[in-house]
Amino acid sequence: MTSAKARYSVARYARLSREDGDKPESDSIANQLRLIGDFCALHPELTVAGDYVDDGYTGTSFDRPDFRRMLADIDAGRVDCVIVKDLSRFGRDYIDMGYYLERWLPARDVRFIAVGDGVDSLRGPYDMLLPLKNVFNTQYARDISAKVRGSLAAKQRRGQFVGAFAAYGYVKDPEDKNHLIVDPVAARVVERIFTLAAAGVGQIRIAKLLNDERVPCPSEYKRLMGQRYTNGRRLDATRYWTYATVHRILRSPVYTGAVVSGRSVRPSMHAKAKAAPAADWIVVEGMHEPIVSRALWDAAQAQVGANARPIGFTGSVSLFAGLLRCGECGRALCKTTWNGRVTYACGSYHRYGPAVCSPHYIGEDALAAVILADLNRLLRSVHDLQSLAARQRAACSAQPWERELAHLQGALERVRRLKQSAYEDYRDGLLTREEFARYKADYDRQEDALARQIAAAEQAQPDAPPDSPWTEQLLRTGGLSSLDRATLAQTVKSVRVFADRHLEITYLFSDEVSDALEKTD
Repeated sequence: MTSAKARYSVARYARLSREDGDKPESDSIANQLRLIGDFCALHPELTVAGDYVDDGYTGTSFDRPDFRRMLADIDAGRVDCVIVKDLSRFGRDYIDMGYYLERWLPARDVRFIAVGDGVDSLRGPYDMLLPLKNVFNTQYARDISAKVRGSLAAKQRRGQFVGAFAAYGYVKDPEDKNHLIVDPVAARVVERIFTLAAAGVGQIRIAKLLNDERVPCPSEYKRLMGQRYTNGRRLDATRYWTYATVHRILRSPVYTGAVVSGRSVRPSMHAKAKAAPAADWIVVEGMHEPIVSRALWDAAQAQVGANARPIGFTGSVSLFAGLLRCGECGRALCKTTWNGRVTYACGSYHRYGPAVCSPHYIGEDALAAVILADLNRLLRSVHDLQSLAARQRAACSAQPWERELAHLQGALERVRRLKQSAYEDYRDGLLTREEFARYKADYDRQEDALARQIAAAEQAQPDAPPDSPWTEQLLRTGGLSSLDRATLAQTVKSVRVFADRHLEITYLFSDEVSDALEKTD
């Protein structure tokens, strides 16, 4: 029981959350504060010291910003009475409710009033039904939580997007928040990442390339576009591309037009979300415009899965890294170099000896000659090479150049308006010199990043991207004179080598090339 005082400094606390099933009309923040104000007007000893509002925060957790602020003001002596509309506004977890109502507030001699439930700690010990009411509130929250999860699961199964932020390369449709549309600026970067990966460029090399060109990473780009996005997987100071960022993009089916849901699960209402196995994800194909074609996706996945080393670094880089398999046991072939001659042998034989498999030795030069001859045989059967190259360009075409440039210019104008607004606030005395300096430095950095993006977009040709290496050489000479890593990465999926040196080659052509080859058979 709290002691009676002549006057009380009141904290009017209000909370609202759709997740708890709160009715927006009767339980609105304005209605809650109005009801508490009317109650205080009838009791002259109650003087409102401040309003504390948590709009959009669930009652099942007490980790709410204004609730914490109210507790701090209680400890500071600025508040000695808390009034809420009813117990459910204070919280919906009966264990924490009991802690605050029966221990924390009484220990600080703070009066607590729940107007709608007739609860007033000044009148003595709480009613025997108070714990039961708290239990009912908790059970109600659990029931609503289950219904909300069920509703979200139904949307996920229908292929509707239910995330807070769209994946990098997309934005939410202004007319339908459950549908994604392509962001032309970010989509161009995504397509380039997949193209580089399909050509055999490693993920670390891709990240370094984007950082060298000062392309904003996904979290920084979202911030530049005005989104209040926070990446919980990185340190605040990390505003650059990393291997993990590139890897997540390359592994995300969203770029093929699929909506992916259920990547994390929450076992119970208070439990932390945990990552779900990929096999349990909900993947619905064809729900929005793809950024990459299926052929480009498959080519990139083949390279990512092969764990090929990135090209362009100093040192020995295998021409066939990740492509060669033993025709007998299926293990990858390993590379050996002797007197300058490169050969490949069965990995099982190399590790465990002849009791497991035979060596399957084959020289790199002989292997390259066989694949080159077979590639030329296939490509010579295509009669219209110009048409083939044109369809290849169309398959890899980027988003419209004008839309990309307009998008960047709009973002730059927004940053400049914010910087001007900060200066006006400083001029009017709303910001200190130090605060204005911090804002200005941040806006200057954003403006510089966007200006570089615009300059790069203006210099880029709005035409279709250049041909892939093998089609470029094919158009120039009518055939392939040699093999390189990029050509192999775009044309060969795997090569199985058998004991008699018989080869089984699986090609990785685009759909357009496959169609052209089938028409010539």
